[in-house]
Amino acid sequence: MIDDWNTDRVERFRAEAASRGLPAEDAEEWIRGLVPGAFFAPDGDGPPLVSMGGHPSLPEDVPAPAYPLVASVDCALLPPDTAGLPLPADGHLLFFADPALDFRGRRSDAVLHVPAGTPTATRRTDRDHGPFEPQELRRMWQHLSPVDTDAFTEARWEDADDEQYELAGELEDAWTHVGGSWPTWTFALGSHPVVLNDDPLLVARDEEPEDADDWIPLATWRCPQEVRELDGGVITWLIRRADLTARRFDRVYGYVDM
Repeated sequence: MIDDWNTDRVERFRAEAASRGLPAEDAEEWIRGLVPGAFFAPDGDGPPLVSMGGHPSLPEDVPAPAYPLVASVDCALLPPDTAGLPLPADGHLLFFADPALDFRGRRSDAVLHVPAGTPTATRRTDRDHGPFEPQELRRMWQHLSPVDTDAFTEARWEDADDEQYELAGELEDAWTHVGGSWPTWTFALGSHPVVLNDDPLLVARDEEPEDADDWIPLATWRCPQEVRELDGGVITWLIRRADLTARRFDRVYGYVDM
């Protein structure tokens, strides 16, 4: 669900791009590439929407996780259609990961949905890299997320030249200019992926080409400084939209970059 503020931002971006003399057709292509995302930060005074780190609360019949817990999302506290994703309406969505560069590819045990009312108990998950430091994220906002500028350029123009890469950068700058100031987020649902070296979405589509266009980022974690194994690391969980709708979380694709 995109609010009026985001709709207004699109109109202000059109005006800003025009004032800079940027081609209208390229500005419209930029707009078509926007996707919704939900972003979480630790400030705020409401209930914890996302609980980071610590030990997970798991049903008795669930095997011990192979990776430490990164986040537990309270689905019942999220607005309908959060980040434009068909998320579960209740229960908790648990995300697990190993902060290592080989945490890449299909990971059948990286995401777990625990439905509301399921008996659970805290399970200690001491691992080489965990548990992570507990933290509660109480603030959430939704806004439209632009595609990475290199990905935009390469999709927009075949054999793009320096001038076209520069134009994509100017479109990004115009979008950022009309966006105002946002807090630094820790965890996100949906949105475009954070690209450090390679685009996780393109990697997943290349390695799992069946229904490639159905791949979407499910969640992203900006690793804190305490995760020393990764220097400014980002962990992304991706899933095909059809699998998310069907709750087939065993088909998640994990990706770590730094």
